[in-house]
Amino acid sequence: MNPCELTASVTALANLIAAKLDEDELAVMASIFVQLGDTLETIAAQRALCCNKKNQ
Repeated sequence: MNPCELTASVTALANLIAAKLDEDELAVMASIFVQLGDTLETIAAQRALCCNKKNQ
C-alpha cells in the first residue's frame, strides 16, 4: 500500500468510526487512539535504543 492509499484508508476508517459515536464517545475513542499511538512509539523507540546498544 502506498502512502496515499494508507492515509485514505485511515481517513475512511476514522469517518466510519465517527459516524457511529456521539461527541463524548468520540472524544474518548480519540484519546484511546492517541494513547495507543504514543505507547507504540515509546515501544519502538525503546526497541531501537536496545538494538543500538547491542550493536555497539
